[in-house]
Amino acid sequence: MLAPRTGFRGPLTDRAALDGLAAALSAGTGSIALDTERASGFRYSQRAQLIQLRREDVGTVLLDPIALGDLSVLTAPLARFEWVLHAASQDLPCLAEENLLPGSLFDTELAGRLAGLPRVGLGPLVESQLGLSLSKGHGADDWSVRPLPQAWLIYAALDVEVLIELQAVLTTLLEEQGKWEWARQEFAALAAGAAVPTPPRVDPWRRTSGIHKIKDRRVLAIVSELWTTRDRIARERDLAPHRVLPDTAIVDVAVNQPTTLNDLVGRPVFRGRMQRRQANIWFDALSRARRLPAAELPPVSLRQDGPPPASRWATKDPEAHRRLSAARSALAELSEEVSTPVENLLSPALLRGALWGPDAAHDESTLAGQLTAAGARPWQVELTVPRVIAALADAETSTTA
Repeated sequence: MLAPRTGFRGPLTDRAALDGLAAALSAGTGSIALDTERASGFRYSQRAQLIQLRREDVGTVLLDPIALGDLSVLTAPLARFEWVLHAASQDLPCLAEENLLPGSLFDTELAGRLAGLPRVGLGPLVESQLGLSLSKGHGADDWSVRPLPQAWLIYAALDVEVLIELQAVLTTLLEEQGKWEWARQEFAALAAGAAVPTPPRVDPWRRTSGIHKIKDRRVLAIVSELWTTRDRIARERDLAPHRVLPDTAIVDVAVNQPTTLNDLVGRPVFRGRMQRRQANIWFDALSRARRLPAAELPPVSLRQDGPPPASRWATKDPEAHRRLSAARSALAELSEEVSTPVENLLSPALLRGALWGPDAAHDESTLAGQLTAAGARPWQVELTVPRVIAALADAETSTTA
């Protein structure tokens, strides 16, 4: 498919057109296909730069949320109908930012995973299930540019062109496999979580690429100060942080600690025109970190509240490691039997949380309660708990013998 079969409208940029769309959505019925485009590699904000929707009675409509501003006129109409999205977790946060929340939804990517399909990207799914090939190629472009090129708009419109058709095929497949209830519970959890903001990460600067090799607290303090300075500038200018200063430059300065401004601009990444203009900003950040009292330097690592990484279980608690290995093997076998990825059967983090420490579950009731309290869906608990407990019992028997 090189273009939508019935064309598309938009991008809408005026209030009258938006009001008309809201009225049309309210008057009709049926599921609504939705998608968004962002400028993640170019802008600091994760705001939607384009919103695409389609329903049979209104056709395909593209919205420019930047030009329109307030989209709340769509809040009630959209909440009344089921949304159909692909990889919903990528789109729901920026739609929630526009006060657009689903009452219910269907995620075609997640449906494909539960059904055990080998390739669940939108293009491969459409090809394998509908026999169509979508024209692709602009997903990584800068969707904040205006005006948006016509080829990009066609690409965006195609992303919602056949989502409703794909939903119908995948629903039938899940029903045939006896997995529709699994999908229903997963979709309900996604919809319920759409309005829940992601909690801020503790010390986000620790995700700087290359930082894992740094064990010196002063060097970490420099990374932190440079990262925080970059983040402020990136937010103010709405630029992706790596376009302000790459991670490699932050680590390079922190490790080598140039002592003068001339030394700083002599570093390879700082020889560019933009970096030379901002050299004082980075040197000031470096200097602030150098002056920090020892008591205020960040720790080499953060204290972990939950269980340690699975790779450390064997040395920290060999018995817990045996439990985890047995449970993992059982879930891997179950995954093969039901043709569903093991991470969709049960989150690895939930499994680790239930099997670590003195309160580790050893019976079905305890394990079911712990997993449910941690967010596992009923179908996951019902399917996995008996297998895990049986595997733990077998491991205990073999160890005793």
